[in-house]
Amino acid sequence: MSEVTISAADVKRLRDQTGAGMMDCKAALAESNGDFEGAIEYLRKKGQKLSLKRADREAKEGIVIALVSNDQKKGIVIRLSSETDFVAKNQDFIDLGKAFAQIALDTFPPNLEALLALPYGNITIGDKVSEQVGVIGEKIELADYEKIEAALVVSYIHSGYRAGVIVGFNKSGDAIAEAGKDVAMQIAAMKPVAVDKDGVDAAIIEKEIEIGMDIARQEGKPEAMLEKIAQGKLNKFFKESTLLNQDFVKDGSKTVGAYLKEQDADLTVTAFKHVMLG
Repeated sequence: MSEVTISAADVKRLRDQTGAGMMDCKAALAESNGDFEGAIEYLRKKGQKLSLKRADREAKEGIVIALVSNDQKKGIVIRLSSETDFVAKNQDFIDLGKAFAQIALDTFPPNLEALLALPYGNITIGDKVSEQVGVIGEKIELADYEKIEAALVVSYIHSGYRAGVIVGFNKSGDAIAEAGKDVAMQIAAMKPVAVDKDGVDAAIIEKEIEIGMDIARQEGKPEAMLEKIAQGKLNKFFKESTLLNQDFVKDGSKTVGAYLKEQDADLTVTAFKHVMLG
C-alpha cells in the first residue's frame, strides 16, 4: 500500500478549523489516511482520552458568560472552566465560551446535558469541548448552565468573566431594568442563597438551626432555651443571606425589597442564578 501524501494545505486547513498544532494535525491526517473528517474525529478522540486522563485535575479557572435575549424575557449563564488563568484569558477560549452561551440563549435547552448535545458546526458542543482538551492540553469543561424566563431578565458579568448573574423580575420597563442592574450587582457582591426565606432549602434551614443550638449550648444556655435562641440566629441568617431581606449595598438604610418597592409597589424578584469560578 502506498503511503498517503499529506499536503501542507491540508495541514493548515485542519489547523485553522480545530486550532490544533501543526504536528498534531499532520499526525491526525496521517492516522486517517488523509481523510479530513477522519482527522477531525481523531483529534476529538484524542481530546476525549486526554479529558479522561485529566479528570482528577481541578478546573477552577475559566470564564462565566451571562446573556439576555433581545426582548429581555430570557437569560442564561454558563461557566466554561479551565485549569489555568493563562487559558482563561486567551481570546479564542473567551470567544468559544461566548459562542456556547449564544447557542444556549438561542435554543434555551432544559439542562446542561441537553446543551452539550446541541450541534456546534458538524459536531456537538460536548465534542467541541473534548476536542479543545486535546488542542489546549489541559482539562476544559462546560461545567454550568442556568436559565431564567421572566417579565424582565437582567444580566451582569463581573470583571474578568469571573462571575455572572441573571435575575428575573415580575414587571418590565426601562426604570425597572436600571434598578435590575443594581440588584444583579448586589447578588454578585453579597451572594444570597435565595430570593427570600421561603426559597431557602429545608436542609440549609435545618443545618442553621442545628448550628445555632450547638453554639448556644456551648455558651451554657439552658436546654429549654436552645431552640428559641437558634430561631433568632436563623432569622439573622435570613436577613443576611436572602436577597430581598439583605441591606441594599448602595444604601444600607433600606433592604433590597424596600428598594424595589420604591420603583414599583408590586415589583419583586422572581428568580436569580449566580455562577462563579472555583
